[in-house]
Amino acid sequence: MHKKKTYDKDLYEPVIHASICTGEKVVGFKNKKTKEFIEMKLIVTQKDLEDFMDEYDIDFKIKTEY
Repeated sequence: MHKKKTYDKDLYEPVIHASICTGEKVVGFKNKKTKEFIEMKLIVTQKDLEDFMDEYDIDFKIKTEY
């Protein structure tokens, strides 16, 4: 088990960006004010997403944007 990481929940929300064309998915954080997306991890398998959620202690469904 790796060390838990944190993020500013008031400023950022976790989001999955998915490509309609290729199906590629990346997870990261979107600035609630500027809408800037910070890419954190490529999602190849469900385990990649689960690891990201565990790493940042996220216990809710992450919204997907296309």
